[in-house]
Amino acid sequence: MHCTNCGTYIAPDQRFCAGCGASAIDPEATRVARPQFNASPLPSRPVSGESSEIERTIFTTRPTLLFVKIGYGLAVMGAILLVILLALTPVPWWVSVPLALALLLIPAFYHIKRNTVRYTLTDSKIEIDEGFIARTTRNVPLRNIQDVTVSTSITQRLLGFGNLIIDNAGETGVTTVLRNINDPRHHADLLLRELRRWR
Repeated sequence: MHCTNCGTYIAPDQRFCAGCGASAIDPEATRVARPQFNASPLPSRPVSGESSEIERTIFTTRPTLLFVKIGYGLAVMGAILLVILLALTPVPWWVSVPLALALLLIPAFYHIKRNTVRYTLTDSKIEIDEGFIARTTRNVPLRNIQDVTVSTSITQRLLGFGNLIIDNAGETGVTTVLRNINDPRHHADLLLRELRRWR
């Protein structure tokens, strides 16, 4: 083997060149060792198109829970009044208490009904899920949306919720309404921000 720096012959058992003092590097050993080092499998990179197929969720919301909470409050007060009124009559307590508790079934029904509706915005569509046993899912692609409007009455504005009206570019002029959602202006801003990416 010869020194790669000055060309002096280097014996196989020497580690440094006697002429210039450079370290002895065997080009053959380096050439053979390099493929062995690279032979180990490298972690595969994801294909460039894969990341674009994964949808990113911007927000998920449901109709406001305010009415349900008010309903529970009224049902509890009504149940207490009913128990007190029935206590003044000869009706036994084991009849009056179940009757009073039955009032809670009314807000419980609306609570379940509220939970069957879900609005989801992703970076490519709006998804509307409705139904309890029979589930219906409607998808509105963002590229078909023409206009976004926030509609709130005086009561809705005072209580902090409203409707988000979305006009689609369908043949029949379909309008999608996200009803009674909390802070509709904030959700409209998020939707408009995603729409700007499609323009």
